[in-house]
Parts: sequence; C-alpha cells; structure tokens
Amino acid sequence: MRYPEKNAVIIGGSHGMGLATARLLAAEGASVLITSRNEQNLQSALAELGGKAHAARSDIADMGDIARLGDTVRDKLGTIDLLHVNAGLAELEPFEQVTEASYDRQFTINTKGAFFTIQRLAPLIREGGAIVVTSSVADEGGEPGMSVYSATKAALRSFASGLAAELLPRGIRVNVVSPGFIDTPTAGVAGMSDEERRAFHEVGNAVTPMKRNGTAEEVARAVVFLAFEATYTTGAKLAVDGGLGQKISAPQ
Repeated sequence: MRYPEKNAVIIGGSHGMGLATARLLAAEGASVLITSRNEQNLQSALAELGGKAHAARSDIADMGDIARLGDTVRDKLGTIDLLHVNAGLAELEPFEQVTEASYDRQFTINTKGAFFTIQRLAPLIREGGAIVVTSSVADEGGEPGMSVYSATKAALRSFASGLAAELLPRGIRVNVVSPGFIDTPTAGVAGMSDEERRAFHEVGNAVTPMKRNGTAEEVARAVVFLAFEATYTTGAKLAVDGGLGQKISAPQ
C-alpha cells in the first residue's frame, strides 16, 4: 500500500469523481473522510469504502456546515495530508435565461463554498500537505449556455493560484484538476433527464479529440498524482480532458 499513513478529506466524495478518488486512496491504505449533502449517497459510499473511511453530511453552500466540518475533521482524523474540493454545480442556461437564483447557486457552491471550505480546513493540513480543487475544461474560453458556470470555475482557478502563494510558507501545494467530458451519474450537469444525459455523452464523444468521454477513475488518478506524487508542483492546472482544451485536432 502506498498511502497507509495519509489522511484525506474529499468534499463531494459520495459519487462520481470524488468517490473514485476516495476509492483509490482507500485501496492504497489512506484514511478518507468524504462529505455530501445527500445522506443516502453518503451512507452508500461509506459502506463501499469500509475500514478507515468516515463520512460527514455537509453542504458546501452552508457556512454553518463548513464551520462544523472543521470540528468533525479534527475529531475524526486530527490533521490531514490532502484536501480535495470536488463539489460543484453546473446549470447550463443561455445568458438571457439566467436568473439571480441560478447565478447565486453556482457561485455559492463552486466558488464561495470552495474558498471558505479551504479557509476552514487549511489549519488542519500538515506541513507539506496538498490541496486539489476540481475545476473544468470550461474555466477557459467561451461556450453558449455556460457563461455563469465557466465564470465560477475561472474564479476558482484564480483562487487556487492565489492560495498556492499564500500557503507556500507552510509547504502546502495547491493545484487544480480540470476535467472535460467525464462519465459520472450526473454528467456534471444539474437536472438533465436520462435522454439528455445520453445526448450530452454523445456530444462529448464527438468534440473530444480522443473521441470518448473520460472515466471518473482517470480523474482520480490525476488528483492523487497532484496530491502525493507531484511534489515540485504548485499553482498548476492538470487537464484531464482528452485534449479538448488543448487545441488538438483529431485526424479526420
């Protein structure tokens, strides 16, 4: 086992990419605490992870939950080696249909919640530990229907750069994983029907240079690499997007 002495907290760890990361770390001996606001998903994930895993029902959009999470992490793990902020929300709307409510939801979860979660848990990260935040291929460029979502992820990417500088004296590295189209239960987009999700999947296959969607496990391996192997890397963004954001053209 590669990480038997490591403690990790995964915000948004009950399904998809977060659960895949928790699964990989647990298999390598790490103690993992996952969070979710969905109790049923949380308990299902906890049963799968077993042994050294812990769970906390916590909503990244709730400042009270964020404050309490710090106490829970201290009680369950003491100090931690990795904080992975993976919770996020995408609501794809043309700009003329964006409401104040949908705007606030996305910025509250993707940006504000992520920032204050890091602020609350950073004192518990050991010297030389790591923070990895999940951004998106959409944090650069522009696509119809994604103006607000893209802006939240661009802000998150900027926060990560600033925090990398601020936490440097403690040797804490802050990096970003930037997924493209990834097969997860929600496909990363709120409110899609099964039919819409299948269509979204096919769009991913078509527009990604590697001509397929990625897997949650491929993102998990990138997160773990940034967390524990990329020891001379901070303030960086690692794309896990099949070349989608890299201006690569697939052969015709």
